[in-house]
Amino acid sequence: MVIFLYNSPMTVRRRDLLLAFLILVAIWQGFAWLVNRPILPAPLTVLLVFWQELVAGDLLGHFLVSLWRVVAGMLLAILAAAPAGLALGQSQRFNRLFSPLVYLLYPIPKVVFVPVILLFFGIGDVAKIVIIFLILFFQILVLVRDQAANLRPELIESVRSLGAGRRALFRYVYLPASLPAILTALRQSVGTAVAVLYIAELFATTKGLGYYIYFEGSTLLDYPAMYAGVLAMSLLGLGMYFSVDGLERWLCKWQYAT
Repeated sequence: MVIFLYNSPMTVRRRDLLLAFLILVAIWQGFAWLVNRPILPAPLTVLLVFWQELVAGDLLGHFLVSLWRVVAGMLLAILAAAPAGLALGQSQRFNRLFSPLVYLLYPIPKVVFVPVILLFFGIGDVAKIVIIFLILFFQILVLVRDQAANLRPELIESVRSLGAGRRALFRYVYLPASLPAILTALRQSVGTAVAVLYIAELFATTKGLGYYIYFEGSTLLDYPAMYAGVLAMSLLGLGMYFSVDGLERWLCKWQYAT
C-alpha cells in the first residue's frame, strides 16, 4: 500500500486570532482618541450601534441581501469554472484552443465591467451576482486547469490500468486533486468579491451593505451607523473566508494528516 503524505495548510489558533482582534481594537481606540472627531467613533460606540441596528434596525436585512448575492455568485462560479478547468487540464487540444482567450481576459480587473454589466442586466440582484461570478470564474478556472494539468502521468496511467475510463478519472482522480485549487481560488477571491459587491451596491439600489454604508455615512452623516455597516461587511468577508477553511478541512482531510 502506498501512502501519500501532504503538508498541512497553515492554521491559526483561536487564541492568536483573539489577540490580533484585541490589538486591532486597541489601535482603533487609540486613533479615536487622537482624532477626537465624530468621523471616527470609538469601538464601543460602534459595537453598541451595530447591535441596535442588527436587532431593531435594517442592518440584518441588508446583510442577508449581500450574503445572498455573494453566495449565489460563488456557487455559480464553482459550477461553471471547475468543470471547465478540469476539461482544459485534461485535454491539450481544448487547452490550446481556449488558453489564448483565458490569457487575455484573466489579467483584466473585472471591476471595470461593472458599468457594462449594470447596463445589460439592470440594477437588481442579477447584475451583482454576475459581477461576483466573473471575478471568481477566472480565478477558479486557471487554478483548477493548472492543478489538473500538473498531475503526475504515472498516477493517471496506474488508474487507467485498473480499467478506469474518462468518467472515472474525472470523478476519482481529477476532481479530488483539484478540490484544493478550487478552495484556494475561493479563499483568494472572497475579499475581492466583497469589495466589488460594495461598489456594485452603490449604483441605484436600496438594498445591501454597500448601500447601507453609503446612505448612513454620506446622506444621514450617521457615522457610528456607517461604521456598523463597515463592521457587518467585514464580518461577511470573514465569515465567507472561514467557511472556505471549514470546507477545506471537511473535503480535503488528507491535507491535515500528520
